[in-house]
Amino acid sequence: MPHPVSPPTQSSTMVVPIKAPDGTAPPPAATDVSALLATAFSAKTSSASIDACYALCDLLLASSVGFRGLQQYGVVAEAKKAAADKKSGLRREGAQNLLGALFERFPLRQPASEVALLLQDGGLVACVLDALADKGSVVREAAQYGLDALFANLSPEALVVGLLPALVEYLKKAGGKWQGVVGAHLMIQKMADKAKIRIGSTKEESEIGDILREIMGNKLASLIPVAEGGMLDMKSEVEKQSLKTMTSLATLLSNDDVAPRIPLLIETMHNPSSEGLQSAIHALSQTTFVAIVTSPALALLTPFLERSLNSPNTSQEVLRQTVVITENLTKLVHDPIEARAFLPKLQPGIKSVVNRASLPEVRELATRALAVMDKAMATDKENVIERISGADVAKVLDVEVKKYGGVGGDQDFYKLLRPYVCDMVAEDVNHRFVRRISDRIAPYLQPLMKSATAHEAVAAAVQNYYIKEDERKFGVPEKEDDGETEIVNADFSLAYGGMLLLSHTNLRLLKGHRYGLCGRNGAGKSTLMKSIASGKLEGFPSQDVLRTCYVEHNQGEDADISILDFVEKDPTIAKEGRERISSVLEEFGFTSGPEGKQSQRVGSLSGGWKMKLALARAMLQRADVLLLDEPTNHLDVANIKWLEEYLKSHTDITSLIVSHDSGFLDNVTTDIYHYEPNKKLGHYKGNLNAFVKVKPEARSYYTLSASTVQFKFPPPGILTGVKSATRAIIRMTNVSYSYPNAPKPSLADVSCQLTLSSRVAIIGPNGAGKSTLIKLLTGETIPTVGRVEKHPNLRIGYIKQHALEHVEMHLEKTPNQYLQWRYQHGDDREVHMKQTRVLSDADKEQMDKFVDLKDGNGARQIESLVGRQKYKKTFQYEVKWRSMLPKYNSQISRETLLDLGFAKLVQEFDDHEASREGLGYRELQPSVISKHFDDLGLDPDIANHNEIGSLSGGQKVKVVIAGAMWNNPHLLVLDEPTNFLDRDSLGGLAVAIRDFKGGVVMISHNEEFVGALASEQWHVNDGRVTHRGTAAISLDRFDDSKPASAVTSGLNTPNMSSVQSSAVNSGVEDNGITDDNMKFRARKKKKMTKKEVKEREVRRRLRQIDWLNSPKGTPKPLDTDDEAE
Repeated sequence: MPHPVSPPTQSSTMVVPIKAPDGTAPPPAATDVSALLATAFSAKTSSASIDACYALCDLLLASSVGFRGLQQYGVVAEAKKAAADKKSGLRREGAQNLLGALFERFPLRQPASEVALLLQDGGLVACVLDALADKGSVVREAAQYGLDALFANLSPEALVVGLLPALVEYLKKAGGKWQGVVGAHLMIQKMADKAKIRIGSTKEESEIGDILREIMGNKLASLIPVAEGGMLDMKSEVEKQSLKTMTSLATLLSNDDVAPRIPLLIETMHNPSSEGLQSAIHALSQTTFVAIVTSPALALLTPFLERSLNSPNTSQEVLRQTVVITENLTKLVHDPIEARAFLPKLQPGIKSVVNRASLPEVRELATRALAVMDKAMATDKENVIERISGADVAKVLDVEVKKYGGVGGDQDFYKLLRPYVCDMVAEDVNHRFVRRISDRIAPYLQPLMKSATAHEAVAAAVQNYYIKEDERKFGVPEKEDDGETEIVNADFSLAYGGMLLLSHTNLRLLKGHRYGLCGRNGAGKSTLMKSIASGKLEGFPSQDVLRTCYVEHNQGEDADISILDFVEKDPTIAKEGRERISSVLEEFGFTSGPEGKQSQRVGSLSGGWKMKLALARAMLQRADVLLLDEPTNHLDVANIKWLEEYLKSHTDITSLIVSHDSGFLDNVTTDIYHYEPNKKLGHYKGNLNAFVKVKPEARSYYTLSASTVQFKFPPPGILTGVKSATRAIIRMTNVSYSYPNAPKPSLADVSCQLTLSSRVAIIGPNGAGKSTLIKLLTGETIPTVGRVEKHPNLRIGYIKQHALEHVEMHLEKTPNQYLQWRYQHGDDREVHMKQTRVLSDADKEQMDKFVDLKDGNGARQIESLVGRQKYKKTFQYEVKWRSMLPKYNSQISRETLLDLGFAKLVQEFDDHEASREGLGYRELQPSVISKHFDDLGLDPDIANHNEIGSLSGGQKVKVVIAGAMWNNPHLLVLDEPTNFLDRDSLGGLAVAIRDFKGGVVMISHNEEFVGALASEQWHVNDGRVTHRGTAAISLDRFDDSKPASAVTSGLNTPNMSSVQSSAVNSGVEDNGITDDNMKFRARKKKKMTKKEVKEREVRRRLRQIDWLNSPKGTPKPLDTDDEAE
């Protein structure tokens, strides 16, 4: 086994050559080389053999012959001959010692020797791999040492271009020794492991890993079948090593969507079966693909999809899933060149599904997928950046080599070297590592060029050529800022919970700049900010060098102490002195003195004042860098404007800002840092608007409607007696509400009303009672004092603040099944879970009371309400009496039932009738439900076949919205919709609300969202609700509106006084009405003709027959004079 440390350059068997005038020794004598070879092959000890091998390497490298001597003196031929000598273990050991010494010395000293070692005359890799099967342990050890030395001394480009093809060729040949096959798989595994993204690696190691991962990832299509073949080998050792190799190769994908499914996919390859393939396809169909799909992911998934499409045993359901997966993957393939490399393998199978699938749905899906595939592979030369090949590089190289005198007499060797070098350069060019090109050319050409410096000139010329080509294709990189003070220049990696968020990226901050940090949800923006604030970010200056302050407006833990005491409590601020602290607080609007704001409790501050307090603390800490995480949350328009001016006026402070408020970012930022798909931070000069111009796909940061997510709400039904969109449909009168054991009420003496034209934003600080107000309006909570009235047929769609609360109970159902369960009995099951619908002990006692209507039938107990009809200006209900036949049912007016204490019973029946009326427009069939989900942005395929438990958070929210909108509500209530929807879905929701024909009430602190939709604002603070007048809607925030369009909604009321004590002016027709009950006039009856009476009787008779033929339990339809045809 060769020495770990190279031996001295002189030994008893070594010949010291005489130096030539140019510094290199003349070619050694053939007898000297033969003597060293003889010693290497016949030495009695391993040490003597190794010494002779190193001596021979040094002799050749020190002479002018160099690597040429390997062929001229027959060194390689002799080594191969000795390695194959079955009779002499010494010669086999000596041959492997020699090859190990060659692999260790020559690539580092003369890189051109790689061609002689890897390519010339078939190369030496196969010879070393075969030696791993030798019966002598010293031979096996020497062979393994040689492979490790070769692996360690090759550049990442040479590993992929030179060594990897040799390993694959060895694995593909028949009759290879199993130990050699294991060794080859192990070398491929080592390559893949070297390409892994690692936390804690050096910058150089990271760069090598990045290069190897990019280049090797594009070779996966040829590597996966080789590893898969080994997994099915009869030899258990080969099977085990191949399994490890496949696992390592799968890490080259860098696709977070596919990563969780990799173990199952590998298991399916390991144990192939139709059941395993179906399981893999099912798992992939449950995956939500959002990441860009590149060549490595396609290389892994394409064989599974191809097998599923072409197998005669594939069921129609699995075919459907396969087609959907193919379409979803194709939509995310952004490079047509990669699409054209893989999709043609799937097209025949998709076409076969189009022609032969038995289910129309599957054929339709396949037709759609085929169109998507054709579009993905379409050639658009303006946008497609073509890959270059080694032949393209050779043309450029030949021109430069000829310009600088050409190569010497080694024309035959240059013919082997030229494609090897050009292939490495092509890989660097295609993956944009153009600064490495000169090192792939100069060392290889040095021993061949006629002029001593020509190799460097050729390498520089080729590199410059491709740098200019890269700039032509991708643009000129921005130059460093001149004359500005750099305060941070950190190279780091960032991980959270075992997930790598950023890999060896750079963050450079200039003094006075304001940087917006943008990226998708979950990219790691807040994690980065918190890492900086805690001093854990590698390379970021410490607090004693650069004072960094994390600004947050959550001071809840010290809510009961005064503002001045709270600020002074911080030890870093206390040293400033109480007088200076008070002075700075006054600058931020906190007045001093016993009655001043500084004496107030921290918990009494609104969101805007808390932000001011946080900024005051930062100023007292003399911060150089402000870290602002969602600073506009809970801020009203005035406070946001104040914050913008504050940040812009302090040009000595650098800010790093995370915010979903695009208007705020646009007004404040000078630069944007964006989370790129390759786990790097991309820097873009300018504000958000300038960034969107450079990256149009990021436009969803900027507008509400430039979104790929489309929502379409169903139109609300007709409300009996409501002929105007400004007529009140729900009203609260003098309502107060107190939580149990609370010292004061959350809401006090609130009166308000809503109409079908209402667009109301409920605004106020945290804990002011906004959600409580919503719950009272929707019937979730019963008021302590006062009355909440609504139209008996009013349907409300309510999206709670914790929107996923109900669907989390049905994770095993598909969205389609959930909607069927929720409405299968003709009304909304979740309405019955409301506090106002659940019968308390007092209500149950009420149901047991006897009622005497003074009609001569005595006192009886009410069992249920079974019918309702109009009676004058109100309703009367058909009452079923307990233990009595239906023929004894009675008609009782609404007011009488309410006076008797049966409000919940009346409300329950009203809900049932309202829901039944809304569902009258709906058929609870899977196909209709699928269309409903499609209208609300959820793919029908996901709605029909994916369990709710497998959906993402955004998809679950769409299920919640679909459930709320199924019965065509008249009023939509949204509690903090901007908290649970991503930017794209928020845009889709905003457009749907804008176009909705019913009323909308929302709680939101997102000024952009509210300003675009709400024409009315109800401010809730300190238990009071105050109306702030009618505001102008900023339609210019929608991408499909005219520029600078800010209009007042025509659906709403004229401007009223700027402040009213109660929010009662949503609509004009009923303001100030104090009737005890909300009464809706029925339409005046028109006398019917004889013909109309006969037609009515026919309709009633047919309806009666239909009811008699309907399933048991179906409610009996009502006979009314104003029924529809």
